Amino acid sequence: MLYRSKAPLRIGLAGGGTDVSPYSDTYGGAILNATISLYAHSSIEIIAEKKIVLQALDRGETATYDLQTPLPIDGHLDLAKGIINRISQDYQLLQQGFRLSTYVDAAAGSGLGTSSTLMVSMLGAFVEYLKLPLGEYDMARYAYEIEREDLGLAGGKQDQYAATFGGVNFMEFLCDDNVIVNPLRIRTEYLNELENNLVLYYTSTSRESAKIIAEQQKNVNEKNEKSIEAMHRLKEQAILMKEALLKGKLNEIGAILDYGFQEKRKMAANISNAALDEIYDAAKAAGASGGKISGAGGGGFMFFYCPGNNRYAVEKALAQYGGQVFKFSFTKHGQISWTIK
Repeated sequence: MLYRSKAPLRIGLAGGGTDVSPYSDTYGGAILNATISLYAHSSIEIIAEKKIVLQALDRGETATYDLQTPLPIDGHLDLAKGIINRISQDYQLLQQGFRLSTYVDAAAGSGLGTSSTLMVSMLGAFVEYLKLPLGEYDMARYAYEIEREDLGLAGGKQDQYAATFGGVNFMEFLCDDNVIVNPLRIRTEYLNELENNLVLYYTSTSRESAKIIAEQQKNVNEKNEKSIEAMHRLKEQAILMKEALLKGKLNEIGAILDYGFQEKRKMAANISNAALDEIYDAAKAAGASGGKISGAGGGGFMFFYCPGNNRYAVEKALAQYGGQVFKFSFTKHGQISWTIK
């Protein structure tokens, strides 16, 4: 038997960082994001041996353990081991040996929510295999708890919900730790134009988001007014972006992105750097009206809004920096799973 799952990666269009505690716990956060046609893939294959075999096919990593938990959290394939440990603890249903194989269409640390999306994808495979009674909100929260609480990995809340629900969503992160996902009914022509005008560019660098997020958290805890005010403005940016998309004010999107880019750099050091600033300036000089660094910042993916037919000039300008333009489309669905007999 083979149990498969896939979950889409996301781009955060506005509000990035306001889903991270303690800001979201104190002030409430808001983010607008959209899932795209890059995925985290997971499969569980039942094997005869009483073993747990873990394979990260994209990274060429493999580990084998006896069929017993908890598995050691030692920096090697910890996401997979964390989810296996938690499911074994909560459900006691792991009776057969199995092979868990994963593959992600973008590199870890690239800013598209790869780690959290992989958690959701793996959880989806286990839900399919063990028939776990988890709805969408349950799955997203469960994945969040395993990654942030059980494994102690720094980050926000948006990625798990984006991967689980899919589509274009305005998400609210309330002070009582609740999350509300509001799917946006955007007219097809507006969404098509947004997709056409966005250039998704991988800088060919990855970054350790934990350090940037830790500084952001420190700035909130220490009441750094400049950082907190920037986060307030990013929350407002999410509302502006929602209005622009729903009302078809596409000519405003570039300026809204640019506004967010300037404010986000005030949240913590190293969100941007000289190399990323140069890429951003080159894209704008070639015709982009705005853009952003995806995720926590520091490297990974950037994307730019290019009105008219400017995307072709922007792509040409970016070619000199040694990165890669990724073609994508928006997805309507979140995590899905299926069984092969």
